[in-house]
Amino acid sequence: MGYQSFFDLCAELDRRHVQYDVGSVRDQALMVRVAVPGERWELEVFDNGNIELERFVSQGVESDPDAPSKLLDYFKQD
Repeated sequence: MGYQSFFDLCAELDRRHVQYDVGSVRDQALMVRVAVPGERWELEVFDNGNIELERFVSQGVESDPDAPSKLLDYFKQD
């Protein structure tokens, strides 16, 4: 089976004119990232053909002038 399910998924996304990007964050897996309004989907396709899906849903828009500082606080400097 291998990565055929990865190629099939990408072909279907292409057929439907869905924009996506491909990357890898784990050994033996390729990630397909798709963004739709209010959501982001991450599909990891493993070399055995299994697919794992994580779906991130927006909590809405914040108008917070401190948002950049809050984001940077996640990445503390030593």
